[in-house]
Amino acid sequence: MELLTAVPLPPAAPEITYDTPVMFLGSCFAGETGYRMASGKLQVMTNPHGTLFNPFSVAGALDRFTSGYVYTAKDIYLHQNRYMSLDHHTAFSSYERDTLITRLNDVSRAASAFLRKASVLFVTFGTSYIYNLKENGTIVANCHKLPSSLFSRRQASWQEIAARWKETLDRIAEVNPGLKVWFTVSPVRHLGDGAHANQLSKAQLLLATEELLGHPLADGYFPAYEIFMDELRDYRWYAPDMVHPSEMAIDYIWEKFSSVFIPGHVLRLWNEAARITKATAHRVSGGPAETAPFATAMLERIGDLKSRAPFIDLSAEEKYFRGLLYKK
Repeated sequence: MELLTAVPLPPAAPEITYDTPVMFLGSCFAGETGYRMASGKLQVMTNPHGTLFNPFSVAGALDRFTSGYVYTAKDIYLHQNRYMSLDHHTAFSSYERDTLITRLNDVSRAASAFLRKASVLFVTFGTSYIYNLKENGTIVANCHKLPSSLFSRRQASWQEIAARWKETLDRIAEVNPGLKVWFTVSPVRHLGDGAHANQLSKAQLLLATEELLGHPLADGYFPAYEIFMDELRDYRWYAPDMVHPSEMAIDYIWEKFSSVFIPGHVLRLWNEAARITKATAHRVSGGPAETAPFATAMLERIGDLKSRAPFIDLSAEEKYFRGLLYKK
């Protein structure tokens, strides 16, 4: 007896291997999936601006990557002696303006270079609600916990989102015409306005995505939202906040995603590499006598994987476990 409604997966998709540079941008699905891929040492860049929830901020980030934008003092917002970029996540703030500007430009240069060589770009839309800074009307990526009185808020229509993104896709095509762009919609619920408003917000994103699939650069849509809402439809699959997917749900969607995009032989290598990187987070105590067996076993595993897949860079992990052998 089948006790769930299976969501059809894309019948064709680009293969992701260790030779495939992949960029993830946007909301939580982008972050979770990108970090999973990176844990197995695949070539990934994930959310260089930090998590971005609305489609306009994701498009703005890509526009700046394609143009090679250089940040200056005019891009910085000052509030109570703290400098911040409203185009980025809250992690991009500092009490030193020049330090922040340097960091913004370092990140932007790296992202610009990566986008130009990337084979696949995954974009995740989280919400169609946007916040505008009242003083100049610009859309912000994050309010940085500033007073709400500084912002106005509204829901963008799917037509607005699609029109903005067609411009961005055209710009990307100029610098990387071979890039394959895949869209997803985050299953994370935004319930501040209620369940109905959340559904309306997601509907705008889904309609915009459907429109964008007609663009030459758009290669497909991965149904993360549909899998979570249909196949995983009860609260067992939610985190304690009843908003975010649980770790088990993330694992489930990852298995679906990897089955579509990552060939079996690559996924086996990914699993081995991911076990090694995960082991670096293992808490160890005691001196060399206690840690040596664990470190030695991990170094043997690294050596074995390197002999079979020398293109996987495990130098940082190797250094970590060698350090445990000589821990005082």
